[in-house]
Amino acid sequence: MLNNKTVLITGGTGSFGQKFSKIVLEKFPDIHKVIIFSRDEYKQFLMQNMPEFQPHLKKMRFFIGDIRDMERLKMATHGVDVLVHAAAMKQVPSCEYNPFEAIKTNVIGAQNIIETSIYNGISKVIALSTDKACAPVNLYGATKLCSDKLFIAGNAYRGDTSTVFCVVRYGNVAGSRGSVIPFFKKLLAEGTTKFPITDFRMTRFWLKLEQAVEMVLTAIQRTQGGELYVKKIPSMKITDLALAIAPNVELMEVGIRPGEKIHEQMITREDARNTLEFKDYFVVLPDVNVRHEGYFCTDCSPVAEDFEYSSGNNSWWLTVEEMQKLVE
Repeated sequence: MLNNKTVLITGGTGSFGQKFSKIVLEKFPDIHKVIIFSRDEYKQFLMQNMPEFQPHLKKMRFFIGDIRDMERLKMATHGVDVLVHAAAMKQVPSCEYNPFEAIKTNVIGAQNIIETSIYNGISKVIALSTDKACAPVNLYGATKLCSDKLFIAGNAYRGDTSTVFCVVRYGNVAGSRGSVIPFFKKLLAEGTTKFPITDFRMTRFWLKLEQAVEMVLTAIQRTQGGELYVKKIPSMKITDLALAIAPNVELMEVGIRPGEKIHEQMITREDARNTLEFKDYFVVLPDVNVRHEGYFCTDCSPVAEDFEYSSGNNSWWLTVEEMQKLVE
């Protein structure tokens, strides 16, 4: 699938970018090139010196650049076959405090990716999304929803060129820099006996980085253009996660923060009429037919009209014991 292809990852020094690069370099020994595009030279330096990438450095390129910079993107994406867009402002409080910057990166940056991909004839573009983009209540989620809509509409905007765009949406990633796990572990290392919990009812979707990469590879293989892919993943209770890290710690409810939900969603009821269910994931088809006359598959079926994929109504839950293994 990716052998003899050139792949570019925006935000490539992040948790996802590193894991994606490692997996594709190992899984596709004849991949032509993997380009890491990001704006932090120190993180690129650290990534270049990671032991797992030493055998593959001849096939790796590191581009300093910002997705806000159209001209730099045009240069970086020249000759690229597949682009995975992982760059974004992701911290909810940071986006709330710096709304113009969040829009420049998450929305205008998405537009730049779309236009340069069409300009350079990239075959497939996969944009990463978040559960916070589904029925958003904060600016981060709103900018990512806007980004999702832009990428799906890119299939119409592309005209008669061959570029196709799709979106992959998933929840909290265990081990990522923004995860609550490092926060709880830091408190534990500092000797705290109480963990702050915003709301004891809170639930979240949870997955490993490997699962996120797997979903992106499936999207690269199967996309016809305009789909939103949602991996089936388990839910967990935030209180259970805290107890998995420190079984004897006291939990202290501190109140929900601005822009935070009790439960997260990845597919709304309004999307149900356009949603197909596969064994391991869902596909939300676009409202407007932007690429193909129909999405044909023999391994899928439509979901019920009142279907909703929420971390609160999920049928798959992680136990405390499963979370302990995940945390380790």
